[in-house]
Amino acid sequence: MDPVSAVVWTVAFVLVTVSVTGLTRRLNWSAPVVLVVVGGIASFVPVVPVVHVEPELVLYGVLPPLLFAQAVRTSFLDVRRRRDSILILSVGTVAFTVVVVGFTTSLLLPAIGLAAAFAFAAVIAPTDTVAVTSVTGRLALPRRVVTVLEGESLLNDAAALVALNAAIAAMTMLLSPLLVTGAFLLAVVGGVAVGLAIGWTMAFIRSRLRSPVLDTSLALITPYLAFIAAQAVLGSGVLAVVIAGLYLGYRSPVVQSAEARIAESVNWRTIQFLLENAVFLFIGLNLASILQGAVRTGPGLWETIGICSVVFVALVVSRFVFVLAVAWFFRRGPRRLRRQHVQWKNAVVIAAANVRGVVTLAAVFLLPEMTPDREFLQFVAFVIVVATLVSGLALPLLVRRLHLPPPNAAQEQMERETLMAEAHTAGLARLELETGEADAERVVSQLRANATLISDSLAHPVTDPSSESFLAAYARLRREMITEERHAVLAARSEGRFPETAVKFVLRAIDAEELSLNAITRPPDAAGPRPEPADTRSPGRRGHV
Repeated sequence: MDPVSAVVWTVAFVLVTVSVTGLTRRLNWSAPVVLVVVGGIASFVPVVPVVHVEPELVLYGVLPPLLFAQAVRTSFLDVRRRRDSILILSVGTVAFTVVVVGFTTSLLLPAIGLAAAFAFAAVIAPTDTVAVTSVTGRLALPRRVVTVLEGESLLNDAAALVALNAAIAAMTMLLSPLLVTGAFLLAVVGGVAVGLAIGWTMAFIRSRLRSPVLDTSLALITPYLAFIAAQAVLGSGVLAVVIAGLYLGYRSPVVQSAEARIAESVNWRTIQFLLENAVFLFIGLNLASILQGAVRTGPGLWETIGICSVVFVALVVSRFVFVLAVAWFFRRGPRRLRRQHVQWKNAVVIAAANVRGVVTLAAVFLLPEMTPDREFLQFVAFVIVVATLVSGLALPLLVRRLHLPPPNAAQEQMERETLMAEAHTAGLARLELETGEADAERVVSQLRANATLISDSLAHPVTDPSSESFLAAYARLRREMITEERHAVLAARSEGRFPETAVKFVLRAIDAEELSLNAITRPPDAAGPRPEPADTRSPGRRGHV
């Protein structure tokens, strides 16, 4: 394909991804499933170019930014509180699944051998952080469940890739349990060490930068730097990226300016949106080529259906068995584990979040050419990815049937406002220390009034559901003022009374204040659709915009 055609198809790829995702959100459908279906249909259209997967490109180019974007937004403190359950699930579930699915595959396809069967099991063993987030992000799940699912899906990729490398090595040489254990420990220790080193180094450098552009530029290369460095020392690149992301996300309020944080947040949200949705479309576009190979090397239609069904059942059953066993052990085990136990209903939902995605897509193409029935195994892995995505559609129904309590929105709002009130109290104390005789009383009075707004809102709680708190009323009225201010700036620009530099500066200031209003009145990760931005046009001024 010539460069011009490559650019045209890349633009078309992004347009389809954005359009389909936007439509599915309006219809409240599952974007991953629809994107896979659209990609699968498009793969049979003659004019659509054949997609060839380069596993190294997916592993080195796509996976690091996806993992980092999720890790930097994940609460390090929440993961640390649930570290025992997350570590046991991320490593134990993968190991148990590899054993169960590996032996099942070897019984179904005895010609491929046990090593190849275990390699295939390692490919489909890990749940995918992108797919899990895409499914659970639309559900009002308890915070504890979300933390465990996100933490597990961030860390289990490393265990699966280590198991895959060991199984591939077993195809060509004899491996002892000691060598496998040593490789695993090296991957874990190397990944954690490199992740912490990269995270600390980037935090040190970025704390001394004053330019958000430079700060964001370093942020964009951080996941690649961590992944490549860890792979170079035989560590886990996946683990290094996750550790670096968790560390930098935790240190962000200390080492970054507010402007740099806002810029980086928007950039990573955009990158994550494009990559995670493009991955599912990309999975679908591989259907035609994978299906051709399966037909050429597979055992037949009905045998293929039977093999895929049995492997899928083994995958689901193994996860349910292990997760429920871990939940029982946490309830009956040592006191430290009992303090972290998960309710049975929560454990069932964790077990049911069994979706696969980009890691399986990349890992299945890492199977060496010498692997028996390689193309057929690739097709089975594709079917497993699609089947788990479809099965994820039942999660909302399961959550409703189990009557899981959603996060307490009122309590969380009260906690946020209480913490903000404490922060404003500290600010008022600093204001009294910094205020001098030269400071205008009007300025000081306005600062005091703004700082005490949240405290006044807490002191006079609203009991009537139809009434507004002081904070909500302030935000509503200030938003109306901001809308009119933006109208005035755009009108001045249309009339040519101010230079473009001044217009952009004022618009950025207005946007920053509007962003702060959204932050104090609505949680950033709250479920449900976000409010649409106000219309920047007003009656009588349509031509100014």
